Amino acid sequence: MRTLIFRTVAPYLSSLMLLFSIFVLLRGHNEPGGGFIGGLIAASALAIYGIAYGVSPVRRAIRFHPMALSGFGLFIAAIAGVLSIFAGVPFMTGLWVYPVIFGEVVALSTPLLFDIGVYFVVFGSLASTALALEERERD
Repeated sequence: MRTLIFRTVAPYLSSLMLLFSIFVLLRGHNEPGGGFIGGLIAASALAIYGIAYGVSPVRRAIRFHPMALSGFGLFIAAIAGVLSIFAGVPFMTGLWVYPVIFGEVVALSTPLLFDIGVYFVVFGSLASTALALEERERD
C-alpha cells in the first residue's frame, strides 16, 4: 500500500504518534498509560512509516538495532529495581527525588525509570518483529 496519499501522510502521522507515545509514557503511574502502551504506540508509528517507505529508511531513522534498544530498556528497568536495594529497602520499592530544574521542583522516581525501561523493551522487540516481517514481505 504505497499510495501517494499514504506516503505523504505517513511522516506526519508517525511523528504525531511518537509524540503521543511519549505523552502516554510520562503520564504513567498517575493516570492510565505507562511504558507498555507507550511502547506499543511508538512501534506502531514505525510500522506505519515502514509500510509507507520500506524498511531501510526506518532503520536509518532509529539509528540503533531495535533489539539493542530492547536490551537497553531491560537494563534500565533492572537498574530501577537495584536502586532500591542500595537504599536499604526491598527490591522494586519506589524511591523519589525532587530536584530543582529551571526553578521548578520536579518529582523523579524509580517507577518512572522502570516505565522508561518497559517502553524501550516493548518498542525494541515489536519494532524488530515488524521490521523483520516487512523485510520478508518485500522479498
